Order: sequence, then structure tokens, then C-alpha cells
Amino acid sequence: MTLRSTMSAWRVTRPGPIGDAPLELTTVAVPVPLDDELLVRTRVCGVCRTDLHVAEGDLDVHRAGVVPGHEIVGEVVAAGAGVTGFSVGDTVGVAWLRNTCGRCRYCLRGAENLCPASEYTGWDADGGYAEYTTVPAAYAYSLPAGYSDAELAPLLCAGIIGFRALRRSGLAHGGRLGIYGFGASAHLTAQLAIAEYDARVHVLTRSAAARELARELGAASWAGAYQEPPEPLDAAIIFAPVGDLVPVALRALDRGGILAVAGIHLTDVPILNYQRELFYERELRSVTANTRADGRDFLALAGRHRLSVTTTAYPLSAADRALADLAGDRVTGAAVLLCDP
Repeated sequence: MTLRSTMSAWRVTRPGPIGDAPLELTTVAVPVPLDDELLVRTRVCGVCRTDLHVAEGDLDVHRAGVVPGHEIVGEVVAAGAGVTGFSVGDTVGVAWLRNTCGRCRYCLRGAENLCPASEYTGWDADGGYAEYTTVPAAYAYSLPAGYSDAELAPLLCAGIIGFRALRRSGLAHGGRLGIYGFGASAHLTAQLAIAEYDARVHVLTRSAAARELARELGAASWAGAYQEPPEPLDAAIIFAPVGDLVPVALRALDRGGILAVAGIHLTDVPILNYQRELFYERELRSVTANTRADGRDFLALAGRHRLSVTTTAYPLSAADRALADLAGDRVTGAAVLLCDP
């Protein structure tokens, strides 16, 4: 394959509300991989709410003019001299976690997601809203069989983060799980909870289309985001970036229940009432990125349990519209960008 010298890429040039056009479609040089990196031709890139937070400036700027996107399925087209384990022509996944120091107390205890020097695709380094991207080979994933590229892309963040949130929620086999918000990550997590934990899943979301999807995927109940589930919850996960839902979900927990908040960004949480929301040993936990072990474990489970991945496809040239639709709750399941061959 003859590599091109330039490519199309979306850059966050003016972080701000999505309606103010913070992204710009540009022509830039194809990146050159370092010795430990792969050069990947993007085939599909998922559209994540974190991309929206980067574009709108909810997250601090780590790289000026960054190319967003961290749910990338593509083909290795070149590799640095020090790369092992991957070859040109391989299909790989590129996810959110891009690099860690490997030496700090967190990395050494297996908590690399907490590494103070951690770096992220589409935030610290250019990501997948482009025809090519690079990734350190040690942070690339082999992917399970039986899925299309468009189905694989959301697994690389929506799936992995949802899986870590499920672990953080402490859900036991046969437990009662509440899910607040039902987008890309939540609809995968619900299926995994049912298949792997035999859980009764109660979905609470403002979107009527999402409630219908929850019904189709086997949820035990579905209702509005601020309604009460039909039974006390052993565990709950908030996927919507809405702090007002924290006390709502805590009140829905049974004694000893755990609430995990899955997002990287959350609006302010109201003042909590200790008796109503936290007493009886209810717990509130955050979720911070993921480890590579989380990614490998989740992708192995996705290979064993054929997940139904609901996607809405856009061409790469319409990435700004995809983010606007995500912001406006007009996407059912996961939005994905399809790159031209």
C-alpha cells in the first residue's frame, strides 16, 4: 500500500458549545509513527460523549487543535522499528487510554487508570476523527470475531467503560441493577449485566426511543430518569452526565447498595441528605478511565456473549453533525463515523 502524505481530519479549534462550530475539517499531514507506535488507517471511529466534552470545553484543553475520537477500528499500515505483536495488515482497536508511566505507585499496583502521567487518545494526542492515527502498540487491542467494524468501535470505550462501571457498582449474580441514561455505553452494559450476572436491569432515561431499546434488549423495566424503579436496587450506574440524578439514584438503592458514576464529566451534584441518601451503608463511587486489563477482559466477554450493538452511522465528513445529534439526544445507541477506504 502506498501511503498518502496528507489526510482529512477534524480539529477542535474553538472549544465551546457545539452549536458554535468548535470543530473544523482540515487537511493535515499523515502522522509518522514513533518506534513503539502503529500507524493505523481509520475504518470506523465511534462518537463518544467524552468527544463532546472535549469539543465544548467541559474538559480542559490538553492539546490545542486536537483531533477527537478514541473508539477506533482500523488497519495497521506501518509500524515503528520497536513494535512487536502486530504486523502491517492487522485489524486493531485504539481506545481512550493511550499511555501511562508504568513506574508510579498506581501503575505498580495495577491501577494504571489512576496514573498521574496518563495520556488519552483524542485529548492528549490526535485521535480517530481523521483518516489515519497512531497508537503505542502496547495500548492497541486485538478485537473479537463476529462483529462488523461499526459494531466493534463502540466496544472500545462505551463497552470498556461500562464494564468498569459495572465492576465498580459491586453487582452480584442475580442482583437488581438500575441504569440512569441509556446511550452507547449503557445499552452494552445492560446486556452484559443480564448475560454475565443474570441481573434484573431497570432502565431510567428521558428518551422514549431509549426506553423502547431497553425493552427490546431485555430490561426488566423502563421509565423516566427521575422515576422510581419498581424494586430497591442492589447497584446502580449513572451514565447521563447529570449531577441531579445522584441523589435520585442513591434513594433508589437498597441497604448496602452501591452507585457508580460512569462519566468523565458530571454537572454539579446537589447537597445530599445523609439520612435519605447515604445512611444504611449506601456508597457513591466514581469511575476513572480504565486499565488495559479491563479492556482485555471486556473484549473477551464480548467474544463470548454476542452483544447487540445499536449504531447510527455518519460519514467522517459529518462528524460535527454527529456530535450535535449526540448533544441533542437524537442518537439511539452509538453514533459511528465511517471513513472512506
